[in-house]
Amino acid sequence: MTSTTGKHGRDAGHPALPVVLVAGLHADARAAAVGRLLRDVPGSVALHYDLGAAGPLGVPRRLRDAAGERSDGEAPLLRGCACCALRDDLVPRLERLADEGASLAVVELWDSVEPRPMAELLARTADEGLRLAGVVTAVDPALVMPYLACADSLAEAGFAAAPTDQRMVADTWARQVEYAPVLACAAGPEPASAADHAVLAQLQPFARQIDVAGPGFAAAATGGFDAEAAAARQHPATVLLPPPACWAGVTTVVWRHRRPFHPGRLYDALEELACAAPRSRGRFWLADRPGSLLSWDAAGGAVCVDNAGPWLAALPDAAWDLMPPVRRAAAAMDWDPGYGDRSQLLAFTGPGLDAARLCEVLSSCLLTEAECAAGLETWRGVGSAFDELLAPAF
Repeated sequence: MTSTTGKHGRDAGHPALPVVLVAGLHADARAAAVGRLLRDVPGSVALHYDLGAAGPLGVPRRLRDAAGERSDGEAPLLRGCACCALRDDLVPRLERLADEGASLAVVELWDSVEPRPMAELLARTADEGLRLAGVVTAVDPALVMPYLACADSLAEAGFAAAPTDQRMVADTWARQVEYAPVLACAAGPEPASAADHAVLAQLQPFARQIDVAGPGFAAAATGGFDAEAAAARQHPATVLLPPPACWAGVTTVVWRHRRPFHPGRLYDALEELACAAPRSRGRFWLADRPGSLLSWDAAGGAVCVDNAGPWLAALPDAAWDLMPPVRRAAAAMDWDPGYGDRSQLLAFTGPGLDAARLCEVLSSCLLTEAECAAGLETWRGVGSAFDELLAPAF
């Protein structure tokens, strides 16, 4: 009898190695989550790339199991980029762990590495003998507000993944939380308040929050992950925003409207809107860019707006077939006879949020009914205040 083997010598019929990603800026909580998985799953191994200790030749790679930690050499720094070294080295190293008989691989991501690109990389490796079994973000609930309200850059806080990393602490941490379907809560030395728990629950109400020290953590962490569905939940056109909520002094306001924003009035209000809540995100459109679906991503008092592609209403019918089914379905369910799928949809979350003032400011930035009645060609001449922030319009 002959057997077919993979490129690292594994039997082709061998079950794929399950892989769990554990992310999060809260290092102690992350270590607690990884340690719990190693204790609960016999034969499991944790893999960590220490980007903070990257040298001129490579990134230190460390392995640990329930018995302890050991060095595992370095990932070569081929292009002078530590994050590139991680991406280039991760799949081959996981394949070797599978060949060595690991039952579960736990990839502990370095502090500011976001789980999405790593999850999408692993999701493409089904034919490499690997299976993405879960994505977890580890959180110390007492640190929710200090991190969400932090106005520092990752570089200032010592978390930058590369010299060119210009991300901020607040929005990086928010994306780590909002992407993961499992939040591993590990209490630190300071007790968390009811408001801390409320902020966390309202930021990511669709995730399963589970205490690292409690029962069922390993089952939750390895319960499966759909990278394609997760990407759809994050894309501005199909984003799954938290619903309106108000408890423990924390409020989530979800604001919707059909009329376009006046670019000048919205630009003038950006600072107030960015500071209205520690976290806000969603989609919007401007009168002078009626074809462009724009994304809103704000945290820690800073807002990032970006061009996320065209609205379907701005495309010829034949182009709809090129769009993902989830995108077409979302547009059809929210279609307006006049505006098509164009809409304002923004969610703001934070303690002490002045909902009435927030809605007043947002409404004041819309085109008035008289301005709307003037028609599309008139809208294009209302000003281009966002040109420096956005890519060319569609």
